[in-house]
Amino acid sequence: MINEALQFTCDTLDQFLRNRFGLDESKVIKNTLIDSNGSIPVVNQNKIVISLINVEKETTKPFNVRNHQLSNGSYANVNPAERFNLDVLISSNFDDYSETLKFLNAVILFFQVNAVLSANSSSCMPKGLNKLEFDIEKLNYQEMNNLWSAMGAKYQPSVIYKMRLITIQGFEADGFVGAVSVMDNQVTQ
Repeated sequence: MINEALQFTCDTLDQFLRNRFGLDESKVIKNTLIDSNGSIPVVNQNKIVISLINVEKETTKPFNVRNHQLSNGSYANVNPAERFNLDVLISSNFDDYSETLKFLNAVILFFQVNAVLSANSSSCMPKGLNKLEFDIEKLNYQEMNNLWSAMGAKYQPSVIYKMRLITIQGFEADGFVGAVSVMDNQVTQ
């Protein structure tokens, strides 16, 4: 689900930018900022780059149902779904600094207009995702510097969003409960 959520966000943002600026080519890519050998990937040039920088388990747990009904009417005991928040760095990497700022501004506008992406508003949302919520993360100068240093990259104009509630459910049964097939309301004396 993590890859699907990131790719869906990438594709939706790209379509927004293509429509806004009348572009024929894609301007958004899901990628790392630095290759494992320490170089900047060539495919990132003149693109908006979406990178996953943190995965955080959601700790507020609503009522978790362990029983899931099967097609035969029985129930399977499965572990409750896990929910995660993803911290996503969106950096603007263009040769022309004015283009860098223009596209970064458009990214912020996109998430201001689309704080929530849901299956109701987008017919191409991947199966298994119902809703993605985006909140801008506030990092001070030192925190941003530490992040870019930890990645081994030189700072580029960027913004971080928290993508809320990616659900991961394995549906591996650890037991079964038979369905109730007969109900009897008779009172005996």
